Amino acid sequence: MKKQVAVLISGRGSNLQSLIDAARAPDFPARIVLVISNREDAAGLQRAKTAGIAACIVSHRGKTREAFDAEMDAALRAAGAELVCLAGFMRILSDGFVRGWEGRLLNIHPSLLPDFKGTRVHERVLEAGVSHSGASVHFVVPELDAGPVVAQEKVPVHPGDTPESLAARVLAVEHRLYPAALRLVAEGKVRLEKGFAVLAD
Repeated sequence: MKKQVAVLISGRGSNLQSLIDAARAPDFPARIVLVISNREDAAGLQRAKTAGIAACIVSHRGKTREAFDAEMDAALRAAGAELVCLAGFMRILSDGFVRGWEGRLLNIHPSLLPDFKGTRVHERVLEAGVSHSGASVHFVVPELDAGPVVAQEKVPVHPGDTPESLAARVLAVEHRLYPAALRLVAEGKVRLEKGFAVLAD
């Protein structure tokens, strides 16, 4: 039985597209049933429409974080979502929402966590002069970008890299890594247990 997945977006939805493409494979263990955007102009909404996936807009404007999250939670539950993937979703979720979806909420981040949490990642990587960056898929916990890592992949930092050139190389890895990590979680091979990502026996 395929796991029912919802994807939360705020922008162009390139990672959403990688998940849509992966889910087309007959042996992929998850099916995307809903895309939610907090922005009505998010280009990713068109990707969902093209793929025939239900999509809705839940605006955050004029709402408390809790009220916004409650509206999203209701939409997710109405769609029968079992797992939720954040894909360029630019809102910080309330502790209550995160706890309600504990172990079923994934995010992708453009660094080798726990290094370079937060924003301006590629600029900070280059400023730090490190030889590698990368991408991480992790379980979401209340603390930002602090959840246990499900999957990671390194990306070399080249001499002369700009934030844009590094971002493009990391994004190409993200597009492979996110479907692979979702597969692991959907198949029950990795789960969140007592604050750790645990491999199933």
